[in-house]
Amino acid sequence: MNNYRQILICTNEILLQFHKYNKFIFEYYAPYGQNAPHTHPRATEILVVLEGTLLVGFVTSNPNNTLISKFLNKGDVFVFPIGLIHFQFNVGKTNAVAMAGLSSQNPGVITIADAVFGSKPAINPDFLAKAFQLDVKVVKDLQAKF
Repeated sequence: MNNYRQILICTNEILLQFHKYNKFIFEYYAPYGQNAPHTHPRATEILVVLEGTLLVGFVTSNPNNTLISKFLNKGDVFVFPIGLIHFQFNVGKTNAVAMAGLSSQNPGVITIADAVFGSKPAINPDFLAKAFQLDVKVVKDLQAKF
């Protein structure tokens, strides 16, 4: 048996085991579509590209806040560690499809912009302006969009 076949068998067994306890999601991206920066506070995510090309990445935690990103093509796999802010972006002119597996039945999701600029009640715009080093008017404009 060649190594390629062994890897496929191993991967299928892992996916079957993973599926038994966790959650799978199919994600469809229009050309230049995105899954905006978000986090899963209770799950690690594994993403497999089925069609198209995605730019994916995550940001490590403080103090470094390093962006780890990669262009993924059909068949490529990427892992987003639990709790870290991450994103997916279709860089192609055609649709893209991916399958994501999450290591929890209840992974949670926090979309960063929605949480920060769309909270109810709103976070004080003066505070956000200072935190993001923006003009208060810019913060108020952002809050109005959410």
